[in-house]
Amino acid sequence: MKVAVIDDDKSARASLGRLLKSAGIDVLTFSSAREFLDHTQSDQIDCAVTDLRMPGLDGIKLQEVLAERLPHLSIVFVTGHGDIPTSVKAIRGGAVDFLEKPIDDEALLDAIRRASKHSAEKRASHGKIDNLGRRYQRLTPREREVFRLVTSGLLNKQVAAELGITEGTVKVHRGRVMTKMNADSLAGLVRMADGLRIRTL
Repeated sequence: MKVAVIDDDKSARASLGRLLKSAGIDVLTFSSAREFLDHTQSDQIDCAVTDLRMPGLDGIKLQEVLAERLPHLSIVFVTGHGDIPTSVKAIRGGAVDFLEKPIDDEALLDAIRRASKHSAEKRASHGKIDNLGRRYQRLTPREREVFRLVTSGLLNKQVAAELGITEGTVKVHRGRVMTKMNADSLAGLVRMADGLRIRTL
């Protein structure tokens, strides 16, 4: 487990760093959101523990940037200036927890463990989607049309009528789609379409 601690308060940063190290957690500390984003190992972090109020990019802005750059990364907010609207915004933005200072050590460690597990699950999910995307890119334009129509529930003859081709040609394209997408059944192909957010009828 590798955790980033982001806090402009040097003493708070050092204290959190010591706590995590004592728990056997690999920790990197940063004095600002920008310093963290610019770091070469930011994409290897399993959980970001960040202060809410910081100069430059604050915690909420950091969360917005990470949603684009590292969408798998889970965040735990710590703050001495919490308020309900901000905490709700943070949680809706995907934060695993929102803890107010002074922080209970066990509550923080529990939040970090949950966040790291969540990050691992999201990383694996994104990996599967990326793999599906690469397979989908290998399909020809006609095969993509057949993929979309078949996974929307149309029969081969209905797909043929929709595309103005023969049912035999649809069967050929459908077979190629199954092979290229590495699908062993129509149900599997439908799940792939859902994962790729392929629009159906």
